[in-house]
Amino acid sequence: MLPPMSSPPIADAALADHAFDLLVRLLRIPSVNPPGDERDAADLVAQELREAGLEPQMLVSSEKRANVVARLKGTGELPPLVLTGHLDVVPVEPDRWTHPPFDGVVGDDGCLYGRGAVDMKNHVAMSLAVITRLAREKVRPRRDLIFAAVADEEQGCRAGSLWLCREHRDLVHGEYALGEGGGFSLHLGGKTFYPVQVAEKGVCWLKATVDGPPGHGSMPRADSALLRLAEKVARLHPTALPVHRTPIVEAFLGAVVDALAPQVPGLRELAAGLAAQPAMLRALVDRIPDPTVKLGLLAMFSNTASPTVFRAGDSVNVIPGRASCEIDGRLLPGQSETDFLRELRDVLGDDVTLEVDHTMPAVEATPWKTPLYATIEQVMADRAPGCPVVPYMLPGFTDAKGFAQIGTTWVGFAPVKLPKGLRFADLFHAHDERIPVEGFRWGTEVLADIVTRWIG
Repeated sequence: MLPPMSSPPIADAALADHAFDLLVRLLRIPSVNPPGDERDAADLVAQELREAGLEPQMLVSSEKRANVVARLKGTGELPPLVLTGHLDVVPVEPDRWTHPPFDGVVGDDGCLYGRGAVDMKNHVAMSLAVITRLAREKVRPRRDLIFAAVADEEQGCRAGSLWLCREHRDLVHGEYALGEGGGFSLHLGGKTFYPVQVAEKGVCWLKATVDGPPGHGSMPRADSALLRLAEKVARLHPTALPVHRTPIVEAFLGAVVDALAPQVPGLRELAAGLAAQPAMLRALVDRIPDPTVKLGLLAMFSNTASPTVFRAGDSVNVIPGRASCEIDGRLLPGQSETDFLRELRDVLGDDVTLEVDHTMPAVEATPWKTPLYATIEQVMADRAPGCPVVPYMLPGFTDAKGFAQIGTTWVGFAPVKLPKGLRFADLFHAHDERIPVEGFRWGTEVLADIVTRWIG
């Protein structure tokens, strides 16, 4: 690990200005997935890289599904670092937004509004600003710095990082990849934490189908496929599947307890007793009044299954003979697809057909406290004193799925400072997705500090 350094000269207002300009321009390019079309955003990224003297490669996995990769060459003394982010964003309902989702407008609250503001064109803009600044200043670090802007993360990474890492491994392989999944202000118990994603759940997307007798809509029947499926799917509440202990979750909770213990008498003793009884811990969390905090913590304790899409019938006056529901399953590290399907069948029953569509394994850094993690701790001690850095497992998934397959260790840290009352989890995929302008500028300088310390 490199020794601590003073703040690097590129972590300044000019860098933050450039990153903000890039973010506004990226937000004004709709790159909604589905259907998926990242080409215009990729062209913007590639042009910025070329203007800085780099040689970007446009790698197209299929029509309009564009990925961009560039490399700042170093001395090769140490293995490369990858900065990466995805260019695609989820769909919007424009009528539900305060400001149009693709206008890149700063509101009266000091936030920049736009689809992708936190997921995750913010990190793309920050990373692009950092590598182009280093290139313009002719920096030759001890490590190569690779930048990869990828497609298709929102729909399972198949046209993006999974394809890129499989087909172009040599272009994107590094010791670490620094991407999304952590770095945001997390306010708990009157204290602010900054999580570093060192693990994320696996994915199992599937379809559950029930068959039953069709009939005329004028004669309701209790055994219709649709009613039976609805009754079964209603059982999939947030605590429907059993609790499992995982080392990363226990490390996260332990770090939070250690930070809060001086202000909460008896907290350590209570936590020690609950650690051995995870079912009791989940029951306690389930009583937390804040829904965002509660749901985020509950997802850490078990595999989860969320019904998302129902399909049944073609005519209003016909009781359908088949009904199906697509389910978004997420698996804890250490849990297999077989384990998950068994737990799901225990809830839904044996008369449901389960068809798996897409799976991706969980990702977990071992050990989780890597030298890059320690560098983040050093930087954050300077940039956010008194705000502990804590290990974190993301309930969702990221492009870590692709990079983990080629032996690159994923570290999720896309820094942004959020005020109390503005929760990161509430901004993802939400109406009025937005990012505080000053919090983004702060995050750009933090990222620059981390990167320059690490690449030497």
